Amino acid sequence: MHLPLLIPLAIVQSLLLAGGQVLLKFGLARMLPFSMSLAFWKSVFVNWQFAACGICYGAGSLLWFYIIKHFPFSMAYPMVSLSYVFGMIAAIVFFHEPVNLTKWLGVLAIMAGCYLIAR
Repeated sequence: MHLPLLIPLAIVQSLLLAGGQVLLKFGLARMLPFSMSLAFWKSVFVNWQFAACGICYGAGSLLWFYIIKHFPFSMAYPMVSLSYVFGMIAAIVFFHEPVNLTKWLGVLAIMAGCYLIAR
């Protein structure tokens, strides 16, 4: 168990989670309204963002399996909160959402908490 390896692995895993969420949001925007029709299901299965979302979640889950097998759970699990940091950045970059000072303070608190836990 090499604890310095936990942070880069947690960052990659969190990027995969946040990336999956971004792709899911883009994919859902392209889908037809839910129904049991063939047209709806076709819109699901030909949607590359939706498929890429699943790949991100799958890869993130496999990496998570590795992380919780090889690192203390009390250190690994809080690192998942890094996905909130990447989600905030994605909200700005991809969805042009405003982020106020209070939200930035929350992101800084999450990052500080991850740093303290990983020490």
